[in-house]
Amino acid sequence: MSSPWWRGATLYQIYPRSFADANGDGVGDLPGVTARLPYVAALGVDGIWLSPFFTSPMRDFGYDVADHLGVDPLFGTGADFDALLAEAHRLGLKVVIDQVWSHTAAEHPWFVESRASRDNAKADWYVWADARPDGSPPNNWQSWMGGPAWRWEPRRRQYHLHNFLPQMPDLNFHCPAVQDAVLDIARHWLDRGVDGFRLDTANLYFHSRGLEDNPPLPEDRRGDAPVLMQQHRHNADQPEAPAFFERLRALMDRYGERMAVAEIGGAEPLPTMVAYTQSTQEVQRLHTAYSFAFLGDRPDAAQVLRCLAPWGEGAGRDAWPSWAFSNHDAPRVASRWGDGAAGAFAFGGRADGRPVAAGATPVTWLALLLALRGTVFLYQGEELGLPQSTLAFEHIRDPYGLANWPLNPGRDGCRTPFPWQADAPQHGFSRAARTWLPVDPAHAPLAVDRQEADPGSTLHATRRLLALRRAHPALRLGSLQALMAEGDVLVLRREHGEGAHRDALLLAFNLGATPATLPWPAAAATRAEPLFTHAGAARRGEQLHLPPGAVLVAPLA
Repeated sequence: MSSPWWRGATLYQIYPRSFADANGDGVGDLPGVTARLPYVAALGVDGIWLSPFFTSPMRDFGYDVADHLGVDPLFGTGADFDALLAEAHRLGLKVVIDQVWSHTAAEHPWFVESRASRDNAKADWYVWADARPDGSPPNNWQSWMGGPAWRWEPRRRQYHLHNFLPQMPDLNFHCPAVQDAVLDIARHWLDRGVDGFRLDTANLYFHSRGLEDNPPLPEDRRGDAPVLMQQHRHNADQPEAPAFFERLRALMDRYGERMAVAEIGGAEPLPTMVAYTQSTQEVQRLHTAYSFAFLGDRPDAAQVLRCLAPWGEGAGRDAWPSWAFSNHDAPRVASRWGDGAAGAFAFGGRADGRPVAAGATPVTWLALLLALRGTVFLYQGEELGLPQSTLAFEHIRDPYGLANWPLNPGRDGCRTPFPWQADAPQHGFSRAARTWLPVDPAHAPLAVDRQEADPGSTLHATRRLLALRRAHPALRLGSLQALMAEGDVLVLRREHGEGAHRDALLLAFNLGATPATLPWPAAAATRAEPLFTHAGAARRGEQLHLPPGAVLVAPLA
């Protein structure tokens, strides 16, 4: 295929703290990741997304960066990262690294200087504002970690903005020097040889200079936390952002086929995803973006199509989406949508939407994810069907979970150590007597060694599905047409190419717990037996039988 490598690619997210511990201190590290890369390559993915490993006080476990160019000793050394990069490339894996640019740790030298006075060289590098006459914060903006998004700094006698923890001050992207410094960070890692960036909270880079109050959400759309009770009209999704992304894209294009994927939060992320990734011959923005669209309650067939619709019309035709069903910020999809506890969505959301589907399995969700048009992110353990872990309060480390226990236990339940061996100490993750989060006994039967020995396991199904996606341009790059979307039944047609190079597939899913029988789609004549089936899906004459959780993939004539 002549298309860039990242279009339609599948990237495997590695959360280093929890993947593999090489030095035995109970925390995963870069040498541990390097040692396990052959396993990742054998899945059939195109590359990895590596969560932060930079120098950090670890209040938010690496998403509070104190040195964007340094490797935190907890994870290893710069040489360890270079070795990881070399081994990944040897195995044919691309390496995309997290970049946290919307904010820094309070310990970052930039902030230490900026907070010292109002007239130093970096005085405008962060978002500072005077108090109201009564001493209260300048507006009503709320932090995603709880409480107002402003913290008083006595050295300057001003407030600084923090969309997350108070010790994570927001950078001021309206300052040209900040943009230049961020691009220098990008240049450093591109020179180092990375293949791309995942841009954390990319729609929070800019804020409204007027610092206006955010309006309230309508009552029927409000969440359970203050941050979910207002429209983020003035502290997110600002019109200045695309111009910065054009600068970043111009830099990255000088390095060949590199890619940047933006994380887009918020209640209505799809228009922002399109705006940030819309590229034409005249204007080049980010390569792709993903959102939390599929990281909340279970969708029905129509909701899946609504998420996919913007990329088939209007400005979306010149944009490219990415999708994830699990990551380090959300309860695992096997529990959230499948036969298990739904779990509250991280950062104060609610789990009062569609109920879990008792008939669906992790393979159901994997097949759906890999059928979507776009680039795909697979979270470590998703290929094993790992359920969400439940931790006792004394084991919680996530600052959000500590603040909101017991209503919301936070994000630790999706970050417990990876189970490599069912019967080994710490499931083969570490030789330490105690790990940073406890291993989950419920994960032992799903460990890699157990699933390797079972041809019917989720792990083997994942490899078959990834091989199917790699082999079929229709899945990686093709158009998407909905043949049916009723209730929990979704039937898609994916197609790419013409004539002898045409590749066309039928994909049918039952996302719910009720069996479905429907006429074989008239527009879907098939020339061969199905390429993949799950949970008893079958064509019987001119009927398609889809038991709960069933999946069928068939070639089309």
